Amino acid sequence: MNATAPTIPRTDEHLLRPGNTNCGGCGMSIGLTMLDRALTDAAETCSLVIPACCGIVTAGAFPTTSYGVPTIATTFASSPAVASGVAAIRDLNEEPGQVICWAGDGGTYDIGMGTLSAAAERNENIIYICYDNEIYGNTGGQRSSATPARARTTTTPWGKTQDKKDIMTIMAGHRIPYAATLSIAHPEDFAHKLATALALKGMRFLLLHSPCPTGWKSEPADSVKLVRLAVGSGLFPLYEVFDGATYRINVEPDGTDPAEYFQCQRRFDAEEIDLRATRRACADRIQRLQALATQYPADG
Repeated sequence: MNATAPTIPRTDEHLLRPGNTNCGGCGMSIGLTMLDRALTDAAETCSLVIPACCGIVTAGAFPTTSYGVPTIATTFASSPAVASGVAAIRDLNEEPGQVICWAGDGGTYDIGMGTLSAAAERNENIIYICYDNEIYGNTGGQRSSATPARARTTTTPWGKTQDKKDIMTIMAGHRIPYAATLSIAHPEDFAHKLATALALKGMRFLLLHSPCPTGWKSEPADSVKLVRLAVGSGLFPLYEVFDGATYRINVEPDGTDPAEYFQCQRRFDAEEIDLRATRRACADRIQRLQALATQYPADG
């Protein structure tokens, strides 16, 4: 006879406890706080599955933890596979709550891509959130396939030559029930998308733009501002994709010049950024999404 695991009441507990050792201005920490707010009133518990990344260093040294919910640490490549197993047991026992993968871009775009694709193809009943700080932040700030072109990292000291991988298009290609981008500068949109994800079953993929002051060479106080600039300029569009087939743009760019975004970070050499090409790329990105949202609009 299988025993049902006890649920943990949320009450005054938080997903991320105060007193953790995360860096000031960490976009991931802000994202965890916003995720906590989305879950608090949902009358449910969640389990976190976190691969090697800043997110699991956050927990701190055993036997204490900075997480207020059950958390499983996995190898770099296996968090979607482990989360799939945990979700299967929860569903079998009809337990409440959500199994949430919380992973960086290294464990999502690169090392974990195989197991992520496999979980998406099987439509596993998990929420996968990638906090994208565009580097391997936990191991010294090396380049990942999420690193944008011209960004300087410890392994691309003269700037990366390749463009950033389009992970949203890849995930939409799996026809999963829901994929969306998240912004720490747009809390109402963030809450709406978490509520949407919580109401669905199957694989749900959320991409969070997550400034890393240490790796981006930016001021901790500018993290929310940086995301607002990225959204306003079209560098990071806010949109949803349902079943890989229908689209909705949530926030239209407001004409912000992407130059402002680059000027707030010392990981870019202003003289090496082709702003004309960048503005054109932002416009093309938004026009493509607008065409998809017009031709294949999401309901509601």
